[in-house]
Formats: sequence, C-alpha cells, structure tokens
Amino acid sequence: MNNRLKEFSKGHKSFHAIKFKTNKERFKSLVEEGQNPKALFIGCSDSRMMPNMILNSKPGDLFIVRNIGNFVAPFKPDADFHATASAIEYAVSVLGISDIIVCGHSHCGAIGALYKDIKTSPENIHTLKWLELGREAKEIALDTCKGEDKEKLLRYTEKLSVVFQLKNLLTYPAVKNGVDNGSIFLHGWHYNIENGEIAYYDNENHTFKALVENQSIKEDSDDCKQY
Repeated sequence: MNNRLKEFSKGHKSFHAIKFKTNKERFKSLVEEGQNPKALFIGCSDSRMMPNMILNSKPGDLFIVRNIGNFVAPFKPDADFHATASAIEYAVSVLGISDIIVCGHSHCGAIGALYKDIKTSPENIHTLKWLELGREAKEIALDTCKGEDKEKLLRYTEKLSVVFQLKNLLTYPAVKNGVDNGSIFLHGWHYNIENGEIAYYDNENHTFKALVENQSIKEDSDDCKQY
C-alpha cells in the first residue's frame, strides 16, 4: 500500500473505532430492515462536494448519485447502459423516494470546462459527450451575462444548469407521474464551497434563496438575472 493510501487506512481505523461503534445499532437495523432513504441526492463527483457532510446526514438518510457536473441526461426508452437514469428509476420505483435533490456547487470543473476549447480524443470522448448536457445553460448564460465578469458568469451558469437538470428529470415517466400527483417533489440546490452555504431554487419567483433563513445569501447577489 502506498503512502497516500495509508491515510485512508488510518481514516478507516478511526471510523471503525469511533463512528461505526457509535452507529452500530443503526447499521444493524439498516441491514435487517433495509434502506428507506429520505431523498435521492444527485450531486457532482467533485472531491470537494461531500453530501453527507454538508447536510450532517446519518447512514441511510440519502440515496446518492454523483457524476460530472451533477447532470441528468433526458430519459431514453432504450436498453443501453444508463447509470444515472438507472439510479433515478431505482430510487423512485423501488425505494419509493419522494424527494429528489439536484445539487450543483461553486467552482464546478464541469461548468468551467464548458467555456474551454477541449479537443476530442479517445481519452475524453465520453466526458465531452456528457458535457453537452450543460450546453443549453451555457448558451443562455452567455446571452444574459453580457458584460459581466467571468466568475459571475460561471456562478450563474452553475445555478442555471441545476434548473435545466430539474427539467430533464421530468422526462422520466415515473418522476413526471409522481410530480403530477404530488407524491414526488423536486429540489434544485447550489452549494457555495467558500462559505459552506446552500441556496435553493424558488420556482415561483425564479431565483435562488438561502436554504437556512438566517444565512446571509442575498437573492440574485451574484446572478445576471432571474432563472
């Protein structure tokens, strides 16, 4: 085992001695009774994004899907391999989850990559195809953020992309049916790495607001316009 992985070994030792011991009965019940997560959390694979940490959630609380850019590909009625789609279907149809959270974050590498000229090669062909799921958000952001600085453009694109992923979720029959009959609720979030705060998408006012009322997020404080 190399020196870098030894850190994980030490971390696991600490987990097993402290956190696992503290939650031993909970893990036992999760095995005996099965999982019943409160929400499906679709987040970015970025190593700085820690769903359980930022929500202080317990084992069994979240059914987590992570991918590049927290994107949701539109539903396709074929028998090909669709990892995120499969997780969505399983969460809704098997686990009966009622809440789905799509959580973007500041300084997202996937969103940043949308504004770079990356040449296609056999080594990145799948990544570049996946990034197409953020293209519409980028095009609208460029049109509405004319004259704004790059960081404001990126923050706006990150949040706007979350809104588009919520729309893509509605292309899934089980999700659409659940939303229509009031058994499923969709949530769009944006996590700010710098201050640890989360903003949620208010679809009535078409803006992002602080998830926690006493936090200092101002409506559209870093945005070009409403969503």
